[in-house]
Amino acid sequence: MPAQRASHTAAKPGPSAPAANPQIQLLPASAEGALDAAEEAVDLLLESGRAPGDVLVITTGEQHPWAAHELSFGESAYWAQHDAGDDVFYADASAVGRAAPRPVVVVAVNGGTEALAAQTLPQALGRARALLIVCGDPQKINALLGAGV
Repeated sequence: MPAQRASHTAAKPGPSAPAANPQIQLLPASAEGALDAAEEAVDLLLESGRAPGDVLVITTGEQHPWAAHELSFGESAYWAQHDAGDDVFYADASAVGRAAPRPVVVVAVNGGTEALAAQTLPQALGRARALLIVCGDPQKINALLGAGV
């Protein structure tokens, strides 16, 4: 069962701010297993009736294979799929700032530096409207979540 935490920060004011803070779920996984855990989370979300366009997946380490494949067709085609908003979208942590908010954001802490994860988690929380799922090392994530997310 995933660990759940209430968010400790208020949403930033503005037209895209959610009505309430999103729920946070932690799925324990090693850095090597974080991407698989994120995939399982996405599968469960879709099986439970969540629309594919409701889900954004962010990786802190190696890109998701879907993102790498789609980027091979160029940035314009890749971001056009994001803008269409009708399918699960996979992005690297460096692109979080460009990603539009979605009801569910899944973060795979599958590598990268601790500083990158510390920067990515608050941004991901800012993009999540209902639920943030974080897949990775529980001790590291709890330390980062307690440090300002």
